Amino acid sequence: MSKITAVIQTCTGDLSASKTYYQKLDFELLSGDKPTLFTDGKFLLEINPENTARIGLKLYQTDWKETVAALNKVTQVVAIEGGHLVSDPNGVKVYLMDGELEQVYTIAGESKAVPGNFAGLSIEAVDVEKTIQFWKILGYKKTMGSIEQGWIAFENGTSVGVSIMKPMVCPHLFFNPGLTFFNGGKNLPIIEKIKTAGIPIAEEITVFNKEGIVDNVIICDPGGLGFFIFND
Repeated sequence: MSKITAVIQTCTGDLSASKTYYQKLDFELLSGDKPTLFTDGKFLLEINPENTARIGLKLYQTDWKETVAALNKVTQVVAIEGGHLVSDPNGVKVYLMDGELEQVYTIAGESKAVPGNFAGLSIEAVDVEKTIQFWKILGYKKTMGSIEQGWIAFENGTSVGVSIMKPMVCPHLFFNPGLTFFNGGKNLPIIEKIKTAGIPIAEEITVFNKEGIVDNVIICDPGGLGFFIFND
């Protein structure tokens, strides 16, 4: 089977505003139009201004025949231009795109944008077992965690891993899915950079800090894609 390439897709009603948002966060613009692609240095993000675009994950591969057949046994797969559309049990949309990106983009392999160290997508799941089954069909394999711990992390060889969370585990707002950034105790200066850049904060989180300090924040882009920027 050919190598899979992953691109996180966000949507927008105002492409200019969304581009400005990511530029304020020091994301690098790779392609300005059709597609509009940014990177933090570790993953690719597409801002899609089409009215039918939705937040989700785009996976590129030359042949999805076996994957689609397996998915059809557990859910509905919809044919779209250039590939297929499916969603996990929690409504997280996955676009299975035929072929490869039109251009090969070289990225640094480490996060260099304001939010810090990218750690993949987080998904809050009601039915954890069915959610795991879905993502395994897409080639994701468990790397850390357990249902008993309340979260499980998966990777599929791309830059976008997936963490599945049990319901009621996260005591804060949850955008489903959300981009997760873990900054190893270095979050306070990152939060200051976010504020200095004029990025609105959706939630300031103190629940994990014994002194009541805001050491975790959540932000949200103009299309509704959330960022969990955590001090872990």
